[in-house]
Amino acid sequence: MAFSERVTRLKSSLIRDILAAAQRSEVMSFAGGLPAECCLPTVDWSGMPPGLGQYGMSEGEPALREAIAAQARAYGLDCTAEQVLVTTGSQQALDLIAKLYLDVGTPVLVEGPTYLAALQSFQFFGAECLGVSLTSEGLDLEELRERLEQQRPAFAYLIPTFQNPSGVRYSTANRAAVAALLDEFAVTLVEDEPYRELSYDGAPARPLCAQLKRSAWIHTGSLSKSLMPGLRVGYLIASPDLLQPLRALKQAADLHTCRMSQWQVLQWLGSERYERHLAELRGFYRERRDGFAAALTRHFSDIADWELPQGGLFFWLRLKTPLDTRTLLDRALAQDVAFMPGEPFFADPDRHPGLLRLNFSHVLPARLDTGLARLAGVIRNATPTNKEL
Repeated sequence: MAFSERVTRLKSSLIRDILAAAQRSEVMSFAGGLPAECCLPTVDWSGMPPGLGQYGMSEGEPALREAIAAQARAYGLDCTAEQVLVTTGSQQALDLIAKLYLDVGTPVLVEGPTYLAALQSFQFFGAECLGVSLTSEGLDLEELRERLEQQRPAFAYLIPTFQNPSGVRYSTANRAAVAALLDEFAVTLVEDEPYRELSYDGAPARPLCAQLKRSAWIHTGSLSKSLMPGLRVGYLIASPDLLQPLRALKQAADLHTCRMSQWQVLQWLGSERYERHLAELRGFYRERRDGFAAALTRHFSDIADWELPQGGLFFWLRLKTPLDTRTLLDRALAQDVAFMPGEPFFADPDRHPGLLRLNFSHVLPARLDTGLARLAGVIRNATPTNKEL
């Protein structure tokens, strides 16, 4: 059977594979970015108007697009509802962007590390992903300038607010410097912010897209982390000149996002009820984050280093004795523990051993110590002794 050439680059999602393997109730999963079950709100479908079973606009429901634009304006992104395209999850936004820009060999600038599913999407279309290192302040500015001087990418894909997987929040100064460099080299920015609402220590900074003066931009977001992932509602907001081709690509992909899901999101977005929900969510996840940090100190302080994330859902651990954490997956699952190896989050994974991403939102606190103790044991048993070194 003959398939297209790009199917040879198609990879199964490691996260989805791990989640499938962790379906047993006894497994304690620190792997995916799953919201806590108890934080998923109760939704009411009783007031849904008639007619939503019919086909809708490819751009999305007009009232929802206005609500998304109003939210974006509130955090500093000057835009109108006409610039909003509702997508089937933010993952579809990345797929549309890849289709718009990428051919085999097209260079794309990404963080090192970056969102695994974005890497997979870009590489599926044949992109050459160029990594730029992250620091505690954001992108390494010297390395960014060097990359841009060497090769102009089709776009820069960045996650400046509670970056996945590292949890880094770009500083105000770093954001300004990154925006200035992208403007200087006229590089399009794709800014992904699915965790913007999950801020536990201060408000998120102004979006990078809002600081550009010259470059084109696309800002993407999602309701999956702040409301309910099963609704599969995301969005992108773009420079006016990018809207027509993105709209056409959306039409070709699925005509439009589910109208019933869009209506449900509209019942929340911008309402007092939604603001109360977000406040409760932040308080709940802040408590889980702090409990997770204390458990990490108990079980991992001798084998790993990490920073306390100011938002998002993840801790990013660096082992003091590096080893390929991908080799630990089967051993961890045999102990009924799941986690995400850190190597696949890089464009050049084999050069970055000894990293792992742990989700703190999902495992119940009563099982936390047991899960982390088992995972730490797996790592210790696999770590070479000083004599062997």
